[in-house]
Amino acid sequence: MSNLANQLVVAEREEVSRSIRTLLARPLLTEKDDPAAFDVVRRRREPLTSWFDYTLGWVLSVEARQGYARLSKVRMYGAEADGSRPARRLRAGRTPFDRRRYVLFCVACAELLSVPVTTVGLLADRVAQALAADDALPGFDTAQRSERMAFVDVLRILESYGAVTTLDGATDSYTESECAKVLYRVQSDVLTRLLAAPGSPSRIAADAPEGEAKDLRFEDLLGELTHERRYGARDGDASAAQHTLLLRHAVLRRLFDDPVLYRDELTHAQLGYVTSLTGRKVMRRAAEQAGFVLEERAEGWLLADPEALATDERFPDDSSHAKIAALLLLDTLSAAGPGGRAVGHLAAEAEGLLARFPAWGKAYRSQEGAARLVEDAVRVLVRFGLVRMTGDRAVARPLAARYRVVGVDQQPARTAAVPQQQGLHADRQQHDAQQDERDER
Repeated sequence: MSNLANQLVVAEREEVSRSIRTLLARPLLTEKDDPAAFDVVRRRREPLTSWFDYTLGWVLSVEARQGYARLSKVRMYGAEADGSRPARRLRAGRTPFDRRRYVLFCVACAELLSVPVTTVGLLADRVAQALAADDALPGFDTAQRSERMAFVDVLRILESYGAVTTLDGATDSYTESECAKVLYRVQSDVLTRLLAAPGSPSRIAADAPEGEAKDLRFEDLLGELTHERRYGARDGDASAAQHTLLLRHAVLRRLFDDPVLYRDELTHAQLGYVTSLTGRKVMRRAAEQAGFVLEERAEGWLLADPEALATDERFPDDSSHAKIAALLLLDTLSAAGPGGRAVGHLAAEAEGLLARFPAWGKAYRSQEGAARLVEDAVRVLVRFGLVRMTGDRAVARPLAARYRVVGVDQQPARTAAVPQQQGLHADRQQHDAQQDERDER
């Protein structure tokens, strides 16, 4: 009987750890998209909810009847806005949303909340009326194909979230004709969960003194929306327990969301907490419970996912020209020393790469193609914590030492790298012996 109990405990621990990593990568998990993963989250909702609340201060909502689980990943108040994971158009190229599409997305969500069923034409008319009534926003002209295309991008991503379901017709048909007939069912409960914020916009307006809501600056409204009262007042007045809680969540949120955490990125108080006996114990236990391998180096910490469940993007990766060029340029930046290299000077490297492989990188064959390739490659390196920008210079960070090019065959896409650390939460195939040798030096 004891052996059976032990096996059940081990099975539960493994299911919880896998679900944690799954939710970190997919904060909105639907039964329709992944029935097996959702079933595990549904069954283990209590330990999962407790882990996210204690470790990261994030709220996990599991709606079994509606068939979705939503992890509200909130950034700390005052933290720098992170635009490294934008919404992307669900079409070839997966181009990030522009400002226009974000505006249409927000207005469409607001208009959808009031109707259980609608058509694409009716929704477009409501969005146009709402934008026309707000002097701060540009209008919406459904007669223009570019406007309809932007609206279709918004509707398609809402479909992918499960916020709207197509009952009849095809959303893409609206791009070609504003008379297209598409019928939608609105999932209002999913819509309300899309906003990952501790506060409610309607409550902010209600709490504001009468007549002052419109006069509040945008920063003040955003501060009220993102302020988490569990850590004390916005002016910094907090108890010792609230301050410790704030430090724990601030450090671990950064580590589990972007699992390369450098010591020089932390404040003095955060570094003091994470290097204390209590902080180290909490960090190690959290990583173990989530199924990560925690690496601590002189420069900082890294979380590695052996199964790559939490991976939302991979590097090295030959899926784009920018990532291939980033890997090749990384050697040049690593050899440049602490001063780095000016981004403009890297264009010569890119030009040499394009000249060496004439059948590769056709999108960068224009007059300014090499400069654009460098810009995109450096953006990739910054996103993965391999490079930081100091003015107009790109400086390699310590993590860059974990990658090196060992050979270029007939095409850049065949470039090999050692070790094969892939993704933000990486597949752990590390050359620890080489790294330890560097540390000893």
